[in-house]
Amino acid sequence: MGFKVLITPRSFEYIKDKFWELLKDAEIEVVMNPYNRVIKEDEMVELIRDMDGIIVGIDPITKKVIDNARKLKVISKYGVGVDNIDLEAAKERNIVVTNTPNANSNAVAELTVGLIISVLRNIPLSDRRVREKKWDRFIGYELYGKTLGVIGTGSIGKRVIKLLRGFDLNILCYDKFPDYEWAEKENVKYVDFNELLKRSDIITIHIPLTEETRHLISERELSLMKKTAIIINTSRGGIINEEDLYKFLKEGKIYGAGLDVLEDEPPKNSPLIELNNLVITSHIGAHTQESIENMAFIAVDNLISVLKGKEPKFRVC
Repeated sequence: MGFKVLITPRSFEYIKDKFWELLKDAEIEVVMNPYNRVIKEDEMVELIRDMDGIIVGIDPITKKVIDNARKLKVISKYGVGVDNIDLEAAKERNIVVTNTPNANSNAVAELTVGLIISVLRNIPLSDRRVREKKWDRFIGYELYGKTLGVIGTGSIGKRVIKLLRGFDLNILCYDKFPDYEWAEKENVKYVDFNELLKRSDIITIHIPLTEETRHLISERELSLMKKTAIIINTSRGGIINEEDLYKFLKEGKIYGAGLDVLEDEPPKNSPLIELNNLVITSHIGAHTQESIENMAFIAVDNLISVLKGKEPKFRVC
């Protein structure tokens, strides 16, 4: 008996030929995202109704969607964060949820480094000015010798630290579950949250979005930061309160920010995009050829394992 599977991530289109035979051999009929964008909840309700499985990006897999998925056996997340999936609703229906940890860690970490340097040196703003035939000069900050504050020391946070080693940084970390053995080996120091905010010149966020972390960085936290500090978020929109961030950037209360993620993607009326001391990218952290192939391979493997009655390598619930 064959299976029917919906695949929503648009980047999967670029490498689908590498997995077509694998899916075909598993007797899987594939339906690709028909909208070429993030699928809305009501659209997802209709699309998923007769699916046995789904490989999903950031599209909403809400309780309403799950309750209308009559045959669904597996939700295979194409990525790490599962904040777009109602895990409790999946558990109630005995639907297996999987993800692809570490598949995109290096890609996200490299973009983080790029955003840090871009913000510190005003690279995008200088580029825009030159294209406008203006030869303006911008005085930025060097990364060398600064204090880096890493919020979240999972695989991405640790990779960022490794990539930045050559800049001779003083490295502070905060994590709800500290890895002290790693910290001692790598000569980094865990501190409490407020101390990290006060002492860091660069703060970079690498934690999942949960009810506990939503608006973790708001007015109080931003007010603890140095006026010369920058903040980077390549994790999930919603961890930073964007209204408060706008105020602090607009008024020069912090030096700058780099965001790959927003609460509302794409932004509709966000005033953030008007600011020159903000560098913003379109949630491209995981979008390298290498990480796309890694995520796709693991997501497909997880999906097929569950459909064939086997235990997947990376089960969330």
